[in-house]
Amino acid sequence: MLIAGFVLTASAQRLPLNAVPEHYSLKLTPNFETDKFSGNEIIDVRVQKATETITLNAVELTFETVKITSAGSTQAAQVQLQPDSEMATLTVPKTVAAGPAQIHIEYTGDLNKKLRGFYLSKANGQKYAVTQFEPTDARRAFPSFDEPALKATFDITVIAPKQDTAISNGRIVSDTSGPGPDVHTIKFATSPKMSTYLVAFLVGQFDCVSGTSDNIPVRVCATPGKQQYGEYPLKWAEDILHFYDNYYGIKYPYGKLDLIAIPDFEAGAMENTAAITYREDDLLVDPKAATTDHKKNVALVIAHEMAHQWFGDLVTMAWWNDIWLNEGFATWMETKPLAALKPQWGMRQDEKLSDIEAMRVDSLQATRPIRTNAETSAQINELFDAIAYNKTAAVLRMVEAYVTPEVFRNGVNQYLKAHAYANATAEDFWGKLTQVSGKPVDRVMRSYVDQPGLPLVTIASACGNGQSTVTQQRFYFDHSLMAQPSSELWTIPLCMRAGNAGPNAPETCELISQREQKIKVPACTGYLNQNVGGEGYYRSDYSPEETKAIVGSFENSLSPVERLTMLENEWALARIGRHPIRLFMDMVKDTSADRTHGVWDDVRGHLTSISEDLVSDQDRQQFQQFARDVASPVMKQLGWSARPNDNYEDSSVRASAFYVLGYLGQDPQAMTEANKVVKAYMKNPASADPMLAGPAMEIAASHGDAALYDRLLANMKKTKIPEVYYRYLSGLTEFQDPALLQRTLQLALSPTVRSQDTPLVLAQVFRNPAGRQLAWDFVGSHWPEVKQKTSLWGGMIVVRSAAAFCSPQAHKQVQDFFTQHPLPAAQRTFRQTLEQIDACVSFKSAQQPNLAAWLNRGASAAK
Repeated sequence: MLIAGFVLTASAQRLPLNAVPEHYSLKLTPNFETDKFSGNEIIDVRVQKATETITLNAVELTFETVKITSAGSTQAAQVQLQPDSEMATLTVPKTVAAGPAQIHIEYTGDLNKKLRGFYLSKANGQKYAVTQFEPTDARRAFPSFDEPALKATFDITVIAPKQDTAISNGRIVSDTSGPGPDVHTIKFATSPKMSTYLVAFLVGQFDCVSGTSDNIPVRVCATPGKQQYGEYPLKWAEDILHFYDNYYGIKYPYGKLDLIAIPDFEAGAMENTAAITYREDDLLVDPKAATTDHKKNVALVIAHEMAHQWFGDLVTMAWWNDIWLNEGFATWMETKPLAALKPQWGMRQDEKLSDIEAMRVDSLQATRPIRTNAETSAQINELFDAIAYNKTAAVLRMVEAYVTPEVFRNGVNQYLKAHAYANATAEDFWGKLTQVSGKPVDRVMRSYVDQPGLPLVTIASACGNGQSTVTQQRFYFDHSLMAQPSSELWTIPLCMRAGNAGPNAPETCELISQREQKIKVPACTGYLNQNVGGEGYYRSDYSPEETKAIVGSFENSLSPVERLTMLENEWALARIGRHPIRLFMDMVKDTSADRTHGVWDDVRGHLTSISEDLVSDQDRQQFQQFARDVASPVMKQLGWSARPNDNYEDSSVRASAFYVLGYLGQDPQAMTEANKVVKAYMKNPASADPMLAGPAMEIAASHGDAALYDRLLANMKKTKIPEVYYRYLSGLTEFQDPALLQRTLQLALSPTVRSQDTPLVLAQVFRNPAGRQLAWDFVGSHWPEVKQKTSLWGGMIVVRSAAAFCSPQAHKQVQDFFTQHPLPAAQRTFRQTLEQIDACVSFKSAQQPNLAAWLNRGASAAK
């Protein structure tokens, strides 16, 4: 699945397992007149030992009749509901013997509006009944043994309105009229053995485009009127399936593959076995109006969810503490087919940007180990974070480089074969890779999986006589924690190269496992590149003198990913006060000649943070001049619009430089060009340079008036193209006028904005400096409505958004509010938010004077 100070007592929610499931026969009948559904279910179980009770999961379901059949005898069962633990205990008068038994349940439930379980979606005036079960919501749709290790096969039947169809994990084997005049019965093929959270059934009007790959039928389905936007993702699904068939030692095992766009969907996408569900914007593409970034993102999400068909569906983690075996593996795998099929997209840079996102979270004391215990539904939901996805993928890439890609692939495929249609643990994976590689992969991975944080590596006398001392300690954004000894100790594959030798020079690698260790280092002058290829998941403690040498040879001696690694590393050293901010600014200045999208993405993000958190009113003009100085050479070389011979790097770098120039630099020509692009876009999205549409919208809206706001809103309501819709919706969050931003906040709670999008709108207003306090005040005064509409993950997004603040006063107001209004699934997120606010305050206190001095020196020099 693709998806971001108080203590609550948690009670264990594990089933007692006196019976385990083997097969489910499930018949579902949604009723769109009442927005309810009925279910008729038979579960074949194996009773482990004689018992009078069987406990399974169920929540918000009404049991009508329950019977248990064993050894030819059928008994009516009493049902005791346990809402707090989301369980139901079935009790019969006579003992059920050990061995096979059947549980027959007739029940009813609501098609809820919570975007989880079996829920209601709407489009084109029609209703849809759709599912989202990961991690613990299958129990909202049918009584079940809703734990990942309790795999079973499924026979699913749907009784649907005559005008509707249904989609499930299996192919349709029969479609017959009745049992009434206005319905038909759709029966699906028996599923393979799978976990309950991977079950899916969708009922409504869907139109599909069809194809095939390696003899597997592939479809992309959407609501009527949008199926034409499925052609682009269909081609990617076909190509990715073929790529994975060749990469893995196991061919795609499920017989068919459906990709379905759902109008209301909280997650980005969900890897239901052979029936993957998506937000419309994460699947559908209008090629005429789409940016290359949108096309790339769609391909990436498709690749992620299809990777899950092996990592997660075929082989499933035994319990949620190892969710990284699903999500981290899919994140690691998702870039491989894109890199092979579209090398011009520079996917290695995107991988590094993903690593950086994890490192930022991992620099907090409130981070967590990759493998974290979780028992309750709230605790389990909070595991779906940058640690499970991005950090795991980064660690896997580091280990892959350490053992070589060929050996790693062999180990992965042996792991999949050993645990197909079953469950696995962390030890199963790294044990297999250790066996295949003959290297201590288990030691490396255990050190990264079972403890939080990331290491800071320091090499003394890096350019010495070929031998040096390396030390490691845990890296924190908190200065006081950096000053204390840390207990964590990692086993680190550390690869080095002479900094002046160029990106293709040979490297030296050492395995670091001690707090202080003697190592061999290559001869060098100036500095030692301590993270060759940017493959290592660690930061490097370069001295200021080494940083100056890095800046002097930035373009010639480092690959794009290494430049990105150095930029982020220097930013981190400035954050903790090891280096003055001027060294980072010098490095940014040196990127003016860079033409790689990853570097410019990083520069754009950091300059935005500096603008918001470090630049004072007195220094604003000097900073704007610096932004213009950095971005102007790019726009002069690449021009203000797309050229026929542009490659992806050109168009992406142009977009970032356009934003830096117009939004941060307040360049008059850039603002004029932004208005032109937005005007053309509103007339016809296909007539504007799509890669400039996003930054142009931000620039134009930041200076826009009520008339522009009204035009954006009207166009948003009219368009049927998902990407265009979100472009306009995002634009409404970028205005500076408080009255217009209040309209946007009110809009977020109105029926115009789907509940899936409400938290995203609130988050974007939080990111707007002009709207930050407005958004906070609005959330506080409308908390019941916000909480009701944003659901579970949406609430986490709102808590995380408050990390945009940077003052002690904001810390107190956020702490007070969420202490009084706690969210069980956002406890860690809350602690991280407070810590990020504190880290920003500390950063500002330490570096704002240094930045002011640097900016004013530059201004004086210019004069």
